[in-house]
Amino acid sequence: MKDLADAEVPRETGALIDHILIRYHKRHRADLASLLPLAERVHENDPDVPRGLARALAKLERQMEDHMAKEERILFPAMRAGGGPGIEHSIAVMRADHDDHDENIAMIRQLTQDLTPPDHASGSWRLLYGGTSSLLDDLAAHIALAINVLFPRFERG
Repeated sequence: MKDLADAEVPRETGALIDHILIRYHKRHRADLASLLPLAERVHENDPDVPRGLARALAKLERQMEDHMAKEERILFPAMRAGGGPGIEHSIAVMRADHDDHDENIAMIRQLTQDLTPPDHASGSWRLLYGGTSSLLDDLAAHIALAINVLFPRFERG
């Protein structure tokens, strides 16, 4: 949520969309690209390793890629054009996607004891949990920015 509090968020809609694309979409893709291979190989024989974490991260990646593609191809171009009839439907779809992300994030947190590695965790295991924590924090900030700042600009009350 730091980005919202910093007042670094652009006021103009086009600049805000650019900020989301650069600050969040690009970073989410890079983070997931580095976390997925790590999740697939981290101490698979250790009984404390969270079974299903790699699958949950892969599912999150698919969900996020689908969501970001809809934003990039449909919603953001419509917003740049000023909105218009029907944009509320696209925003509703984005809000529903956020709910799906929340369910998967809850699963990731449950599998990892809220991203708390065991005392004997290796450096790569700690790196995986730290990176996943950063990703989830960024995703929460991204969602908050969309829900609290961008979407209301186009929703008719």
